[in-house]
Amino acid sequence: MTTYRIRPGDTLSALASRFKTSVSALARTNKIANPNLIYAGKTLRIPGHGGKDSFEPAKGGTKGGTGGAKGGTGGTKGNAPVGGSTGAGGAGATPAMRRLAEAGRAAAMGMGGYNSQGLCATGVSRAIQNAFGIKVWGNGNQIDNNLPRDKFKQVNMSLEEALKTPGLVLTWEKTSSRLGSIYGHTAITTGDGRSSVSDFIERNTLGAGGRSGLKIFRPLV
Repeated sequence: MTTYRIRPGDTLSALASRFKTSVSALARTNKIANPNLIYAGKTLRIPGHGGKDSFEPAKGGTKGGTGGAKGGTGGTKGNAPVGGSTGAGGAGATPAMRRLAEAGRAAAMGMGGYNSQGLCATGVSRAIQNAFGIKVWGNGNQIDNNLPRDKFKQVNMSLEEALKTPGLVLTWEKTSSRLGSIYGHTAITTGDGRSSVSDFIERNTLGAGGRSGLKIFRPLV
């Protein structure tokens, strides 16, 4: 059995996919009680791989080793926690951002699961209210104007970068569908680098073409 040193931004689900195993197998092999919480710098044993397999970064890679991600949640001396199976990782993610990501996932699973109901703004509004007690109204291309600016700050980053960080609010002015051209779309990032949540879980947000007018907001609460 070989090992892998957990790096900032890793999630157990992403590592399971990379190593062609399962979250439960990784958790069981490494005696991880909470699969949603893993620590940068800790050594992870990988089931099903021989010692000849190497998953360590090349020399000159990410500095910090067991110190974890600077500025990350729990970034005191020692190992800093990173995301687990829910993908709530991402360097610089605050507790509020993680809370919003979890509230977004819960809202999506309670509404459409993996199938859109055409109520993206309702899902995002519900998640914001459940996470922070803030009521935000408007459809997908209005919600960006209705986010209170003392609670949310617009940030400049690519969609690809945003999807690696949990708890960011995404808004698009227009999408390729007839209703989307009128109402736009909005969602919350999960931090796994791929998916976002609103009234449903969208597995591949990067692959969803025909969207324009993207804005990204970070919660400040």
